[in-house]
Formats: sequence, structure tokens, C-alpha cells
Amino acid sequence: MAIVLHHHPYSRAANVLWMLEEVGVPYQLTNVDIMKGGQKAPEHVKLNPMGKLPTLVDGDVVVTESAAIALYLADRYAYGTLAPKVDDPKRGTYLRWSFFAPSVIEPGIAAKAGKWECKESSVGWGNYETMLGTMEHAVTGRDWLLGDTFSMADVVFGGTVRFMLMVKAFDPQPALAAYAERLGARPAAKRADERNAAIRKELGLG
Repeated sequence: MAIVLHHHPYSRAANVLWMLEEVGVPYQLTNVDIMKGGQKAPEHVKLNPMGKLPTLVDGDVVVTESAAIALYLADRYAYGTLAPKVDDPKRGTYLRWSFFAPSVIEPGIAAKAGKWECKESSVGWGNYETMLGTMEHAVTGRDWLLGDTFSMADVVFGGTVRFMLMVKAFDPQPALAAYAERLGARPAAKRADERNAAIRKELGLG
């Protein structure tokens, strides 16, 4: 039975499509019209009570939250390749950057854009400048977050970087810009980008 991804190209599910292309397992897409509130429909809320995307169904397993989906897919379908094994010293770094994107980058960018007044010691992203410097440091002097080894952490962290650069959420730092170019050149990323673009066109979204 193929994995089913509840998808819309203007949601985080767009990046999950890239995850699926990287692991190379059969999958189907179910379009959820978020423009008309489809993610809040009762049948979707039964799967994801948050009423949000992405939502992935793999047989009897339902996984939500993009970073959780990434780790699930890598552990189940690419363990030891896209996911370092639990006894691999790189596993800690892999987990670190996988969770850095949703817990630090996303709220940090939102705080900057929304001009939130936050006490630095009370929020996960600390301050914007330190966050951005940490992101740059993560990919300086190496091809991927784990050095020479590409992993699913690069899809989570790197997918966030690519999106933030696309919407000009921050100025392109040299190492981050080069990293985003390397990511975009991956065949799986190209396939996902092309499919998301085709779906946007099919839905009349440009």
C-alpha cells in the first residue's frame, strides 16, 4: 500500500514531497484545498486534530509535523543512509539540526517579521542575529550538515533555508546561499520542485 501525503503546494507538505522523493518509496498525493479550509474538514481533522498540513498516512500509521515525518520516513525506509543509526556518533548532530528548523528558525523568523517583544533568555531562538549566525556556521566548510554525508536533516533544515531565501525572509549569507544551491541541484529536490510547480499550475495558483 502506497504512502498517502495530504498535500498542498503552498504548505509544509511541499517539502515532505521532497522527503518522499529522497527515500524513493511509492506514494500518493491527496490534495487538500487549504484556500477553502479543507484542512479543517472533519475527515482531515480526524487524522490531524490540529487541522493542518502536512499529514502523512502509511498504512495504519498517521504522522504529522514535518520534522517528525522526516525522521519517521528516514528511520523506516532509509535507516543507515538518510538516517544515521542510533549507535552512529553523527546521530546527535542529525537530530540537532532536524529540530532546529521548526523550533528555532521558524519562530525566530516570525518573531523578527512580527516585531515580537521577547526576552532572549525565554525563547528558543534567543536573538535573530545569533540564530542566523548559527545557521551559517552549520554549513560553513562542509557540503552537508553531517559533513560529506547528505541526510534527512538536510531536507528539514535545508528545506527551511530554501523557503526562507525564496521569500526573502533574511539576506542570503554566503555559506547558506551556496548550501541552498547544492540542495536544489539534488535530483530528488528537482523532482519535488517540478511536481509542486505542476500542481500549482493545475490548481491555477501560478
